Amino acid sequence: MERTIVETRYGRLRGGMNEGVFVWKGIPYAKAPVGERRFLPPEPPEAWDGVREAISFGPVVMQPSDPIFSGLLGRMNEAPSEDGLYLNVWSPAADEKKRPVLVWIHGGAFLFGSGSSPWYDGTAFAKHGDVVVVTINYRMNVFGFLHLGDLFGGEYASSGNLGILDQVAALRWVKENIAAFGGDPDNVTIFGESAGAASVGVLLSLPEARGLFQRAILQSGSGSLLLRSPETAMAATERILERAGIRPGDRGRLLSIPAGELLQAALSLGPGVMYGPVIDGRVLRRHPIEALQDGAAGGVPILIGVTKDEYNLFTLTDLSWTKLGERELLDRISREVGPVPEAAIRYYAETAEPSAPAWQKWLRIMTYRVFVEGMLRTADAQAAHGADVYMYRFDYETPVFGGRLKACHALELPFVFHNLHQPGVANFVGARPEREAIANEMHYAWLSFARTGDPNGAHLPEAWPAYTSERKAAFVFSAASHAEDDPFGRERAAWQGRV
Repeated sequence: MERTIVETRYGRLRGGMNEGVFVWKGIPYAKAPVGERRFLPPEPPEAWDGVREAISFGPVVMQPSDPIFSGLLGRMNEAPSEDGLYLNVWSPAADEKKRPVLVWIHGGAFLFGSGSSPWYDGTAFAKHGDVVVVTINYRMNVFGFLHLGDLFGGEYASSGNLGILDQVAALRWVKENIAAFGGDPDNVTIFGESAGAASVGVLLSLPEARGLFQRAILQSGSGSLLLRSPETAMAATERILERAGIRPGDRGRLLSIPAGELLQAALSLGPGVMYGPVIDGRVLRRHPIEALQDGAAGGVPILIGVTKDEYNLFTLTDLSWTKLGERELLDRISREVGPVPEAAIRYYAETAEPSAPAWQKWLRIMTYRVFVEGMLRTADAQAAHGADVYMYRFDYETPVFGGRLKACHALELPFVFHNLHQPGVANFVGARPEREAIANEMHYAWLSFARTGDPNGAHLPEAWPAYTSERKAAFVFSAASHAEDDPFGRERAAWQGRV
């Protein structure tokens, strides 16, 4: 049998090679969620006879086009499809060796993205670390997070969390099949960024996912990111159904409306409609971070962090942030994330760069409330229950767009994957000379964590101390990477009114 052919539980697959690494693309991990299966939980895929070709990526799931992020993230011009539940595997060899497995969950605000982006190519991980890498697609937007149970009955009670259930199904597939690709099903690290990190935060809290992974990495996200209450999700569903001309209970129209028409109906409501996991009492029984605080993932090591200037990225899609005056900015921020304590206002005023425009000064509030706060709560919860926790902050500032983005959201991605050479990357991260060194530090730290649960090693210029209840340390990735004790301490104290 050729080395590129593997035997899975569902049939044989023929893959290809890239730079000495074997890769299998477009592997179905669930039945196509179309027709009668639209808005239902994933089911195991059908078995096939013969050898299935696995040399091309499967379709991306239904999603809108997004020219800005398509250019930045190197997304391919693939036609989206409801039939998009596929995954991809990179491995040094399909042999009997049990290698650590890294399963990547992509971001994109639960609205767009795919596991086939060139930025997420697993070749470097497999080649440099002797690991197996898996990237997945999962249902998003209206197809993955439309809360229908209250209007269409118990059959659709899980519809508000289908994207999460797809991820669980993909992890089950990994558990059952990854040994055929040279991976260890009992040494799996899940990792994700933004909505992918939010997914990791949810998976940590789910009893159904327990045992499907042993470690977790959360990049710029936590279980509180884009999380929705049943009331918020229901209000969005009612607006979407009305716009799509679907009456509550009209199952025929719900299942027959063309996918593109349903997506456009949802998108026509504008950016006010958000997507994400729903605390539905069925799949997600409670707030994920509260579950972690009660020990839901006790003992599971995590690596978690943020970029220094997360929210600056979103000024690319909403330029109005950069045109508001100071008072208008603070008023809008309060509407977005709630009241800001006076102590926090003073902190941001006193610590801002003197030459920074008002929007850069005050968007640090958004960075804290949307990204940092959930990171700290997650780290505290895991540390309190005996887990090894490693925290980081990514400080490399991109020079593109006149330097205004600084160390923004998603900037660390090509560093972690060691994919600085991929299409579109230089347009985003620039070409500062220190980027190669930072990429080596992060890439090999992630590999070390996947192998042992500890990111330390000769690849770092100094030791990366664990984050504990007593010592809230973090590692700062920059031109002069280093460890710091409690770098978020003053900011957190300001929000808690302790300064």
